[in-house]
Amino acid sequence: MPKKHYLTIAAAAMLGLSSLSSALAGTETAAPGKETKQVTPPCPVSYITGDFGVTFTSEYISRGIVLQDKGVIAQPYLDLYFKLYQGDGFINSVSAQLSFWSDIGSNHSSSPVGSTTPDWYEFDWMPGMSVVFAKNFTLTVQYFEFDSPADAFSTARSINANLAYDDSGLLGPFALHPHFTVLWELGAPGFAGLGPKGWYYEVGIAPSYTFLKSSKYPITLAAPFTLGLGDSRFYAGNNFGYFSTGPVVSVPLAFIPSGYGSWTLSAAYTYYYEGTTVRAVSASRANSRNVFSGSLGCTF
Repeated sequence: MPKKHYLTIAAAAMLGLSSLSSALAGTETAAPGKETKQVTPPCPVSYITGDFGVTFTSEYISRGIVLQDKGVIAQPYLDLYFKLYQGDGFINSVSAQLSFWSDIGSNHSSSPVGSTTPDWYEFDWMPGMSVVFAKNFTLTVQYFEFDSPADAFSTARSINANLAYDDSGLLGPFALHPHFTVLWELGAPGFAGLGPKGWYYEVGIAPSYTFLKSSKYPITLAAPFTLGLGDSRFYAGNNFGYFSTGPVVSVPLAFIPSGYGSWTLSAAYTYYYEGTTVRAVSASRANSRNVFSGSLGCTF
């Protein structure tokens, strides 16, 4: 065999080994005279998601009960979701979650004299599990603990179960997004209602419509309606607690880079009509309340 053929075979062999080495090392062969570039593997899908933000409101009303109605009221929150399972069967996904919520106010009338944190009216922490089944149903069960760093009330504990149904596949833009909630008070020094060891029931809908869908800043208008009921212990002898409704307008802050999460700005007006026993514990004794609020939130 001529000598030049040996050289050609050797060069081909060296080129093949070089290509194989680059592939095994996860590198990309560069053009002559250029530095070899490391190939970056794609980022894996995150199994941890969440949201956080803050709401400023004119009044703090919990299940129809007025807890604060003076001063500046800020309510920061944080939710973390951990995906545990996802499939195509009857059970579509299972997630664990851990939520934190606070109420911080400038009015200290509810805080006892000598409190070291009079502004921090309430701190809640809520671990739980969420299951999506039959594609459109979501059942969330959480342990609720309500604490008061300002010592404004005694610790309350409860189990909260919420069943939500996504009816957008049936009704499209006229979907109602109904939900049903049950809260069961556990034994604790404090309680979320007007009496200890009560049961709270809630039904609600949240229809919405999005304007300018193709725009960079679509506007979503929602009109949630909530009816709060309870047993004789939760609402102190009355089964009707309240109903609330009002518009919520939200718009995405698209000018913020997506790498920082999806940010949304919202404004809301909520009208409350309260039952007689709920009204009796309110300072104003009015049967209706008008609450204005604004929120800034981020999902990631």
